[in-house]
Amino acid sequence: MEHVLWTVYLGLLGTASLSYLIKGKYKSKLSKIDFVVSVITWIGLLGYVTETAILNPSWWKIITVTALLWDVLFAMLLKDNEGEEILDGLPMMTRRVWMFITLVVAIGPLYYGLFKYAFSSI
Repeated sequence: MEHVLWTVYLGLLGTASLSYLIKGKYKSKLSKIDFVVSVITWIGLLGYVTETAILNPSWWKIITVTALLWDVLFAMLLKDNEGEEILDGLPMMTRRVWMFITLVVAIGPLYYGLFKYAFSSI
């Protein structure tokens, strides 16, 4: 059952980002970089879910930390500079809290899987 849930989660992540790509939502350079980072993390999660060794675990340690830092910075700081008005009527601190909660719920499992993939021997 756990394997099925991981597969569904991976499919949802991929579907959401690919639909954004098809609709042309990745317009700025930063959002294109974010898409590439997302694809790399999906590959790692795919390796974790299928219990397949992809690259060396040392690479996944570096990728996990770097991608996590990127996602937090992109979601909390950089995205506001692209003109996207998310939660426009709320004070900045409240916006940041909601963005953080959304980030944890949406991609928390991704980084949990990547962490387990990078720091365990498959």
